[in-house]
Amino acid sequence: MKARLLRIAAASVLALAASAGIAWWQVNNMTETVAGATKSAVPIGGPFTMTDNKGRTVTDADYRGKYLLIYFGYTYCPDVCPTELGVMTQALDLLGRQSDRVQPLFVSVDPERDTVAHLNDYVALFHPSLIGLTGTADQVRDTARAYRVYYAKAPQKDGKPDEYLMDHSSFIYLMGPDGGFVGVYPAGTTADRIAQDLGTRIAG
Repeated sequence: MKARLLRIAAASVLALAASAGIAWWQVNNMTETVAGATKSAVPIGGPFTMTDNKGRTVTDADYRGKYLLIYFGYTYCPDVCPTELGVMTQALDLLGRQSDRVQPLFVSVDPERDTVAHLNDYVALFHPSLIGLTGTADQVRDTARAYRVYYAKAPQKDGKPDEYLMDHSSFIYLMGPDGGFVGVYPAGTTADRIAQDLGTRIAG
């Protein structure tokens, strides 16, 4: 187990180095709109059909009427994903009753391992309102493309196919109650900043 964790940690360094260049490009193609979120210069978002962590087929239309906080990642992620989901959880807690107007979503980019049952156990570790989404490889690909999300399997030197890591973009996407794109919170945005930005939008 210790050796496996060391291999994952070493591989994650390589994965983060690769995704850093991608994140730089994406951030530099966005323009500042408010103190919390940034808006993209290209269209982001659109219709999707996936399976939630309860095994139900859902679409983007099922979440109309609420602000959406969407994070793309995978359950076997050793560091970035749980960190960002933790930030989302803290932001929702800070919002208090206003959090009823927000639906957090965790979209898996690793459908090969993130089964419905596994995803259900994983999202339960965070906020009670967090919904996990998975689907077929095609569904994941189409949804990721709509949100301009990069993801790919990281090369593994030890030859163990079940212990791979995923390179992926690391942004929390903010969608409006009408399903339209509002902005993104780049990795490292604090829970206080997200809660303040969202609280202002909800109150307005």
